[in-house]
Amino acid sequence: MLERGAGSLAFHILPLHHGDGTARAATSVPIAYSGAVLCWLLSAGVYIAARWAAAEMPPWTLCFWRLALAFAILLPIVHRHFPAMADLLRARPVELVVVAALGLTFCQGLIYLGLQYTTATTAGIIMALSPIITMVLAHFLVSEKMSVRQSFGAALSMIGMMFIVARGDLAALVRMQINPGELWIVCSAVTWGLYTVLLRRFKFDIERLPLLVLLLGLGAAVAAPLYAWELAFDERGALDGSGLMALAYVAGPGGALMYYLYNWSVDALGAARAGMLLYLQAAFVAVLAYLLLGESLHSFDVIGAAVIIAGLLTAMMPKRAIARRDSGGTSSTGS
Repeated sequence: MLERGAGSLAFHILPLHHGDGTARAATSVPIAYSGAVLCWLLSAGVYIAARWAAAEMPPWTLCFWRLALAFAILLPIVHRHFPAMADLLRARPVELVVVAALGLTFCQGLIYLGLQYTTATTAGIIMALSPIITMVLAHFLVSEKMSVRQSFGAALSMIGMMFIVARGDLAALVRMQINPGELWIVCSAVTWGLYTVLLRRFKFDIERLPLLVLLLGLGAAVAAPLYAWELAFDERGALDGSGLMALAYVAGPGGALMYYLYNWSVDALGAARAGMLLYLQAAFVAVLAYLLLGESLHSFDVIGAAVIIAGLLTAMMPKRAIARRDSGGTSSTGS
């Protein structure tokens, strides 16, 4: 099952529900791809904003306000779906809260927490591993089959991730001398994988954008107690200066607009093609971090990223591509 559907399983920020195909029929492919690329560029900017404002904006405060403001901005757009949203909330409140907490509250909050201690570049590279983590979790939690090739690719990517977490010194893993920032980012990738698996398993019967808005609201509600705690005990809880500028970005262009563009690109391109562009996010994060934050790629980032990419390509290559390659190789040899 993962051989055919790894792309649709692994990559989504947003709920997996088929639209009516209207956007796909009415939108040209170049425009659709441009929207999808812009989506991931805006998403990469969230890493930059969170890292830039880390000294002034505590992680759960940023998480709460991003979710709450994105919810408020997108809510009027889905007003026609209010009855369906209310029915779903009454019928399946626990499942909705669990999914919202994993995918929107803890996934984001843990990224912001990690960015207090590590670079945006490293965070972006680790989060690129999310599809592999999702695939492994799906194998153990919902018995999705993994081929030998997928297992090898997953193991290879995990080695790349550990190399980055250990900052090139694998002996540091044994000594437990690890930057907590990288560990929080890994935890975020795991919560994202759980979110993706559960989202597919629960199969909420509602369109993508209304479900997203509902999850944003519930995610903000889950983050509210953590925000209240920071407001009471973290002196950075007062919003000012860089914190307000970062919040304006992550809630607006990097929040509501990014979520809307992703929904639109999935309708226009299909889930698999739109989701594959996720890997642009890590590249955009590295470029923006270099230009705006003065970060540079470390050797352990480059080596770890190369190993992760090799693992991803190995694990995610569709069966048909392998068959064509093998067939082409055979005919070429014969000629």
